[in-house]
Amino acid sequence: MATTLTEEILSAARGGEPQSLREVYESLAPSILAYLIGKGCDDPEALCQEVFLTLFGKLKNLTGGISGLRTFAFSVAHARMVDDVRRRERQPVLAQFDPQADARLSSSAEETVLGSGPGVAAMLDGLPARQKEVLLLRVVADLSIEEAAKIMGSTAGAVKQLQTRALRTLKDRMEREEVPDHERIA
Repeated sequence: MATTLTEEILSAARGGEPQSLREVYESLAPSILAYLIGKGCDDPEALCQEVFLTLFGKLKNLTGGISGLRTFAFSVAHARMVDDVRRRERQPVLAQFDPQADARLSSSAEETVLGSGPGVAAMLDGLPARQKEVLLLRVVADLSIEEAAKIMGSTAGAVKQLQTRALRTLKDRMEREEVPDHERIA
């Protein structure tokens, strides 16, 4: 279960206190991992770990409290995602995932975060890249408009417009497809 960050926890983490560092990780990792999964990264778990290696290395110098920490963490996650896309463009992956060969007994992180069937992931797949990015940052990562705008290198007004358009597109699609209420995005 995710820990609710407080300024006290953040202060202790800046001092290198192990339990506080763990609480920072447990608080931010699920939404960072969901963001990286939603962006289609090849190995989101590894990228999430890279985000925290960077974050913990810079923790002492971060400003802006918890909001500054979240913004920085998602800025790093965004940068790692861009690096992943560039790497894949230079060196495409030749092997495809075979679900029949997956011997895990429990649900994968992807299944847990995105659910099964044609849920959130399928709905987001049809959106333009910038609209998808806004929804991942605003809904999945639970960032403010200002934080999302900073990460995307955009203005708060542009983020609001992108989010409105994306939500309208999803609403229209759900109405056309008559998606059952239990699968709808709130």
